[in-house]
Amino acid sequence: MKRSRRRRYSGRKRHLVTVLSLAFMILGIGCISWVMFSMWSQAKTDYSDVVPGKLGDLSTFHPDTKFPLAYIAKLINVEIDPSIDLPAPAKTLYAVYPTEGDAIGSLTIPAIKRKLPIFQGTSAEPLKKGVGHFSQSVLPGEKDNCVFSGHRETVFRQLGMLKIGDQLIVQTSAGTFTYEVKGTRIVDEDDRTVIVPTDHAVLTLTTCYPFDTPGYSPERYIVSADLL
Repeated sequence: MKRSRRRRYSGRKRHLVTVLSLAFMILGIGCISWVMFSMWSQAKTDYSDVVPGKLGDLSTFHPDTKFPLAYIAKLINVEIDPSIDLPAPAKTLYAVYPTEGDAIGSLTIPAIKRKLPIFQGTSAEPLKKGVGHFSQSVLPGEKDNCVFSGHRETVFRQLGMLKIGDQLIVQTSAGTFTYEVKGTRIVDEDDRTVIVPTDHAVLTLTTCYPFDTPGYSPERYIVSADLL
């Protein structure tokens, strides 16, 4: 009787070991298959529309990035293999950013028959010579808010004559850019909305207001124009 029980127990034990072995084997095969499928899917993914310039410094690439190692390898080896076709980064209009006081172009205002020189910066010296470009804004032609300032007694003396639809033509080393006046307004001198970023190319002209009052003025006359 005891031998019979031992045989049954031994048989059950062997059966359990066999079942567990088969289960682990199937699990292992499943894991290997999943890894191979993931690698195949990654290789088939098209990352050609990703702009390399947006990836930043590859030496600081985060391990949780959505870009696969295969695409990073493309970026590293693009010069080695000329056949690799990657999108070109967005072109900049200006190769060198001007320094304070540099002449950067001219502003033509047909409505008042004026052509004015533009200088980098809005300190006293550039504004003595012509229109000043606010250095913390984009340069003419670029997407965002380009801000020009000028004295009401000199270059912007007739700014109040501009109407909606009038053109402002800016010529720089990057080309000729034509803006169309979209509106005018009067704001307090501390109103920072004049220099806020925009989602399209805008030219903002600002000068002291009123035009016919000498001395200190707490208000500013603003002209806003969109790039055509």
